[in-house]
Amino acid sequence: MLTDNEKTVTTTHVANIAVRNPEIVEVARHYGLTIRTCLPADPETKGGSEATVRIAKADLVPTDANLLEQYPTFGHLEAACRDFCDEVNNRVHRATRRKPVEVLAEERQRLHPLPKEPFAVAFGTTRRVNWDATISVEGVRYSVPHQLVDTRVWARFNGDELIVTAVGEDGPAEVARHDRSTPGNPAIKDEHYPPRENKEADRTPRANSAEEAAFLALGPGAASWLIEAGAAGARRIKPKMAEAVALAKLHTAADVDRALGSAAIAGRFAENDLIRILTYQSGLETVEPTRASEDHSLQPGTSAWSKFGIADEKEEH
Repeated sequence: MLTDNEKTVTTTHVANIAVRNPEIVEVARHYGLTIRTCLPADPETKGGSEATVRIAKADLVPTDANLLEQYPTFGHLEAACRDFCDEVNNRVHRATRRKPVEVLAEERQRLHPLPKEPFAVAFGTTRRVNWDATISVEGVRYSVPHQLVDTRVWARFNGDELIVTAVGEDGPAEVARHDRSTPGNPAIKDEHYPPRENKEADRTPRANSAEEAAFLALGPGAASWLIEAGAAGARRIKPKMAEAVALAKLHTAADVDRALGSAAIAGRFAENDLIRILTYQSGLETVEPTRASEDHSLQPGTSAWSKFGIADEKEEH
């Protein structure tokens, strides 16, 4: 409910009928409120709003009684208001003998929810959005959604917050909100910018020609070989890639890809390294292993020892 207080709701009276402020009417329609116009100089109809102001001055605004010299920021004042409401709403009321917070829980079942988007009565001052999706307010850079680059927006302060409004096809809407900052400390939010590729991470091979596509088609070993060869600064990478594609026609693509993966792990990128690794791995699959036995030994025979001592025997005789 809105009540008339110091001509903020009404603009004038005609034949004792209040002519309401059109902006306040829009605010009430947005939040689903009912405006009740008070009679001028009538304590019975204006007492409620005046009592609210009196309570705020007595308990929140710094005085000798509350021992607060000042509030550093508007946010501290808002926090003090919330603490005060929590304190008084948890006291047992003298008339109802109930805590207001308990009564409020019952009243919430009959109240409609407030809209998520706030109603912008005053847009503020205009600002042009720069190429980096920021606006300048009092010497501080504040970010806005990147879709608004090179457009005009409105900025205003609400306590310790900067509110940025833009007018789109559906009318004005809040597009950004920042805590008040100081010169030299820009307020930037990541969600105002499109996602970026991680430039620090390892790159994924992506073919830009038919030759590169043929090489990468060999398999994951080829991609690993290219990454490691590039990191090691290997020479003549493209001719070696062409050689691997040619070898895949003589052998299978799986064999060449396995050899490339082994070369990447071992860091072997010199000339003919791929052929050597491929030949070695192919030989492991075709050559039968040799096992030691009594019939086959690397130990030389003892037949030459059989004649030792025969000549000596002849001389004795």
